[in-house]
Amino acid sequence: MSSVDIKRFTEKLHHLRKAQNTSPKPMDTHGMILYVEGVNKSFDGFKAINDLNLYIKEGELRCIIGPNGAGKSTMMDIITGKTRPDSGTAWFGQDCNLLEMDEPAIAKAGIGRKFQKPTVFEALSVDENLELAMKAPKTVISSLFGKMTKVQKELRDHVLEITGLLNLRHAKGQILSHGQKQWLEIAMLLMQEPKLLLVDEPVTGMTRQEMEKTGELLVSLAGTHSIIVVEHDMDFVRSIARTVTVLHQGHVLSEGTISQVQSDPKVIEVYLGGS
Repeated sequence: MSSVDIKRFTEKLHHLRKAQNTSPKPMDTHGMILYVEGVNKSFDGFKAINDLNLYIKEGELRCIIGPNGAGKSTMMDIITGKTRPDSGTAWFGQDCNLLEMDEPAIAKAGIGRKFQKPTVFEALSVDENLELAMKAPKTVISSLFGKMTKVQKELRDHVLEITGLLNLRHAKGQILSHGQKQWLEIAMLLMQEPKLLLVDEPVTGMTRQEMEKTGELLVSLAGTHSIIVVEHDMDFVRSIARTVTVLHQGHVLSEGTISQVQSDPKVIEVYLGGS
């Protein structure tokens, strides 16, 4: 089924469910890992999310752009359970109703989020940061005295290698450059073995070389992971984008390849034309 057919199918399904006023478990949506439909959220009368529909395929790298106030952060808050929508449906795979789960349960299910500002333990080494981030039961005893298994060590070394931090494994977080801290936070997420990564403005404050390396890293992770990248830097988006979603006033304004959205008159008017 083509992307156009999938879009028509999901639009038809959305209208049928809206008419029935139901939110059942989603049908087989052709390998989609994230299914957000008809979502609305208002804050003190301001509609931050307005009938949002978003569908992400397994292994996809999706870029989401839009002007300030477009609803990008609120969208990520809803997906990760930080914010509850007023209405709508949000499923992760076929079995996880995100609107019935709290933040820890959503993270455990396989959704990881990297915020714009990296939050690493600066007094600890890169290795120690990854050990603390590992997907495992956390107790005071295990954190202080627990030893990593062979499989866990292999995962840590693999993550260090793909993020380019292998030679910095013993370095303290406080001496890392801004870009290296961003990679370390991505590495910490990968230790959780997530299925879906939400990455918020990963190249803000980076050098051109760091931006290129970050792009290469995200592209290499796609396929093994599904990735949503929210970013303002259009040069970076062009370098990694397969499909781009443009948000405006909490709603999907346009979606397609980078060339398609760049040539969309609506996008030019509200976003690209003002950049």
